[in-house]
Amino acid sequence: MSVPVGPIWLIGCGNMGGAMLRRWIAAGLDPASVTVITRSGKGAPEGVRSLTALPDEAAPATLMLALKPQQIDAAQALLEPLRGAPALLLSILAGVDHAALSNRFTADTIVRAMPNLPVAIGKGVTSLYTVGASDAAIAAAEAFAAPLGHYEWIADEAHFDAVTALAGCGPGFVFRFADALASAGAALGLPADQAARFAIATLEGAAIMAAAADVSPAVLADRVASPGGSTREGMNVLDRDDALVTLLTATLAASERRNAEMAAAAR
Repeated sequence: MSVPVGPIWLIGCGNMGGAMLRRWIAAGLDPASVTVITRSGKGAPEGVRSLTALPDEAAPATLMLALKPQQIDAAQALLEPLRGAPALLLSILAGVDHAALSNRFTADTIVRAMPNLPVAIGKGVTSLYTVGASDAAIAAAEAFAAPLGHYEWIADEAHFDAVTALAGCGPGFVFRFADALASAGAALGLPADQAARFAIATLEGAAIMAAAADVSPAVLADRVASPGGSTREGMNVLDRDDALVTLLTATLAASERRNAEMAAAAR
């Protein structure tokens, strides 16, 4: 696994930015090579320089925007006096497209990155997008993505909102499904805490099995659903009128629309 190399400055260090930084440090990034700039000056891991204002120093090799998308104007104002330009600008601002970033920030290479929360344990999904990057810039971006888990480059930025809805927002939907599965078990009479443990362990095992399988999840589902058996009876409910697919399509579409709205607001 490649290891990211500093110096790196993070503008913001919330839940996602902090999770990524902690994972990078665990993978070998020197905390002393990191500067976190936040309004509070708090929340950075031990050994990381934490500031409330831009230091009077030359631009770092890597600059990461780890803010909410509605804070893009504040980030632009903060970075106005920056001396020089970073080699790599990483942005995790949801919905803010490459053109909007290029219009506001200067860097040799700008890369959009959309991670999801399991990056904290090295099991995340990170989608990447850039324009005209060199091989060296691509390798640098991948060095940051690799310790976080699975990553893929997106060829068409028009797909980024859909990828964000699927993978970026997806853990939230899975957590909701886990909670619903547990609630359904409790409705059948199981103690609520026990139903929750069963639901989470079931999801964990099924996900690991699906990731290691050489067939699709659809095939795996059919393999465990014997004709006339109890699994098949339950799946018949999920499959009726494509109810589950319809529900999830509407769910992802709602998230995709919101990403597009945020992109429009940032332009």
